[in-house]
Amino acid sequence: MFRTDLLAGKRILVTGGGTGLGRSMARRFLGLGASLAICGRRADVLRRTADELGAETGGPISTHPCDLRDPAAVDDLADTLFAGGGLDILINNAAGNFAAPTESLSYRALDAVLAPTLHGAAYITLACGRRWLAAEKQAQVLSILTTYAFTGSAYVVPSAMAKGALLAMTRSLAVEWGGRGVRFNAIAPGPFPTEGAWERLVPKLEGGPDLARMFETQNPLGRAGKHDELANLAAFMLADEMAYLNGEVVTLDGGEWLKGAGQFNFLSCLSADDWRRAREAAKKDAD
Repeated sequence: MFRTDLLAGKRILVTGGGTGLGRSMARRFLGLGASLAICGRRADVLRRTADELGAETGGPISTHPCDLRDPAAVDDLADTLFAGGGLDILINNAAGNFAAPTESLSYRALDAVLAPTLHGAAYITLACGRRWLAAEKQAQVLSILTTYAFTGSAYVVPSAMAKGALLAMTRSLAVEWGGRGVRFNAIAPGPFPTEGAWERLVPKLEGGPDLARMFETQNPLGRAGKHDELANLAAFMLADEMAYLNGEVVTLDGGEWLKGAGQFNFLSCLSADDWRRAREAAKKDAD
């Protein structure tokens, strides 16, 4: 789909790059010629991912265990990366989330989502941004949001709060720093199955409804997203050919949030026979 050297020479940091969508994006970026750094809290997971992706793509990838919730650790990470050649692109991907009735959340549970998803992303963005601006360097930040950053969502309120704030950060800094060479954009994905996250968000209920299938098929396309689809969109948005893109959020959800927004979209449950009978009833009423 793309030139194999589309991201050649680009040095990219993917937070939460050891698993899930972060790993999928890292693989794609390496295959397009980028040099990768991935960070996360578990050193063994990062090392295993780096070994596997390095063997698969032949691209350079370094690992950096870091707790993004700790601003001092984030500054140390930035010092290491910029001392070793710097960065061109930051991917804010690391996040935490789980579904629960909001009134059941403790303060600690609230912080378990807000700390990595919002504070961690803000810390690493500031750490990189200060260095880019001081060096007058052209750079990009791409943040992975969610469609309920626009609308809010019940049962994942801390995540909605954090992602909504990242949306505000994206648009605010696109204006404040865009003229100084640092562009900001974001992707708002719908359901993209990832190991671990699905267990926290759509648990299997013995004898109950198939929540995962309900979650993955409630969009007009009737399926979940594929990791390669999101990774391709990210690569496209990062390419030099898209250098005029700034402050934009691209939704990738099969039309899910639009389906949920329309007041009469619930009528999709009607069959052809239901519509025929509805027309007959309306005609009878008109007569």
